[in-house]
Amino acid sequence: MGRYRVRTLMRERGLRPVWRRRFVTTTQRDDRAPVAENHLNREFTPAGPNQAWASDITYIPTATGWSYLAVILDLYSRKVIGWALDRQMPASLTCEALRMALEQRQPERGLLLHSDQGCQYTSAAWRRLLARHQIQASMSRRGNCWDNAVVERFFLSLKTERVWQRRYSNHGEARRDIADYIARFYNTIRIHSTLGYLPPSVYEQPTAANPPNAVSEIT
Repeated sequence: MGRYRVRTLMRERGLRPVWRRRFVTTTQRDDRAPVAENHLNREFTPAGPNQAWASDITYIPTATGWSYLAVILDLYSRKVIGWALDRQMPASLTCEALRMALEQRQPERGLLLHSDQGCQYTSAAWRRLLARHQIQASMSRRGNCWDNAVVERFFLSLKTERVWQRRYSNHGEARRDIADYIARFYNTIRIHSTLGYLPPSVYEQPTAANPPNAVSEIT
């Protein structure tokens, strides 16, 4: 269905789109830290699960201040396989999300994990965690969001479909609602045109691991 037909149908039924974007910088680069090459090179369609993952951080507004969400996606199915929410953005935020993904998926050596050049992803703690599990790092070119477009698209879906529909009173409320969106809707119900209009968990069957049932929180 074309966008003009959609616009006509929405107008007839009195429907209005939700589209609101606010920009908050989440990436802080450490110029002294080593940066990995862009090994992914926008190859967003690996042949199977646990071959290429991607990670990023976004902000979540609440009445008591910003919360920050780090996620890990499997690019094969677009499934969110690990996430963590915190009131700040330490390196432990991304590490906690990755640990959740590793526990769920148990990937073999040789996995490629793509991110931006933020200080969380160039930190010693992140590099040690990758080395321990024999994961190869890949990083976007500086200031190029298209190199991590799949995660950026997930964040846009999360915000238009859930976050911008809510007014979170505190960090805990945001944490619970985002966990519900990821585990009960995005991974299991929401269809993706890239996946032949299937949800990620259905697309992965019979190789999919059980989806996470709770969000990690760092206090």
